[in-house]
Amino acid sequence: MVSLQTAFSPWRDLAWKRTQRWVQKSFPSVPTISPAELAGWLAQERVAPIVIDVRRAEEYAVSHLPQAHHARSLEAVEQIIVDQGTTISQAVPIVLYCSVGYRSARLGDSLQAAGYPVLNLTGSIFQWANEGRPLVSADGQMTRQVHPYNWRWKLLLLPID
Repeated sequence: MVSLQTAFSPWRDLAWKRTQRWVQKSFPSVPTISPAELAGWLAQERVAPIVIDVRRAEEYAVSHLPQAHHARSLEAVEQIIVDQGTTISQAVPIVLYCSVGYRSARLGDSLQAAGYPVLNLTGSIFQWANEGRPLVSADGQMTRQVHPYNWRWKLLLLPID
């Protein structure tokens, strides 16, 4: 008997490739960072990037990367920078993510236009979660849940065992 996860695997792979092409084609000037690269960077003992979750508040509340701040606009990101007293440089960019990368790339485009160095997390929180990387809920507890955004995008998430 074929599991639902196995049955959707070829479709999911194709959908991911098309989604990544769509994001890259829509925002070609926004550079990316893979989940593995970001995880490695965050694990090192050097200055970490500012990680920004650009999803809606209810999505962020379900789960987000442990180091993430929530901001959906240029002004909100700038307020986080001010509040932290952080000096942004090319060595310490802002890493953005959403569900699959489109909303974060759109904000990244705006931040770049304002002179900020940005990186868009490839595959965003969906790929991060699919790779089994850590997530926390609004109360700071570890979780594997991810807000699906909508029924179509939910198909890109691997089922939780």
